[in-house]
Amino acid sequence: MLQTLVMLIMFAANLVHAAWTDYEEKRDLSLDAEGIETLQIEAGAGGLDVTGVAGSTKIVVAALIRVPDADADEARQIIREDLVLGLERDGRNADLKALFENRSWSFGDSPSISLDVRVPEGMSLDIEDGSGPVEVRNVRGDIKLDDGSGSIVMTDAGGQLHIRDGSGSIVVKGAGGDLEIVDGSGSINVAGVQGSVTVEDGSGSIDVSDVSGDMLVVDDGSGSVNYSGIAGRVQTDD
Repeated sequence: MLQTLVMLIMFAANLVHAAWTDYEEKRDLSLDAEGIETLQIEAGAGGLDVTGVAGSTKIVVAALIRVPDADADEARQIIREDLVLGLERDGRNADLKALFENRSWSFGDSPSISLDVRVPEGMSLDIEDGSGPVEVRNVRGDIKLDDGSGSIVMTDAGGQLHIRDGSGSIVVKGAGGDLEIVDGSGSINVAGVQGSVTVEDGSGSIDVSDVSGDMLVVDDGSGSVNYSGIAGRVQTDD
């Protein structure tokens, strides 16, 4: 009888915990993009997806806020006290901030914000991202990305690309200017660059193909280096 009671209590506790898992809240932001040249993004934990849209005159953001291991009241209090989420104009720049302020979170229960961002395709980006996957496509301006951890995918980028990454794989498919990558760890796969490629890598394989300019591997800690279709000179750290 006692054993049955204990099992029922544990089952009920698990149901309560499940009910508290992944509280979600959606918010939308938008800003007139006329006269804005660069969107600066400061993001904490969570995925970031940025798409350039031809003919668009607005910056549009859809934010999905997740607070795990909390009931609705507790989650709303955390959001009310710790969430920083806003999109504002600052001269020729726009500033998007999406993060939770510093707080002591237990492992695995950190709140996150997933962002779906649409911008005019000619806009430049200056991104500082904490953790989570980052994907950028069809943005024709220059792109600067400083990423803590998580995979990075850039497709059909039109301008100069500067990527600094702590850990996680990096994929670049199509770049209209020079590409510079400083990477701590993780594989790097680059194809279709109209400028030159410079890579400084801690560890992980490097694969580069179809580059109109030069390819320079400044420092390759560990991992293979493979390349093909490089029109300019090739210098690797061998």
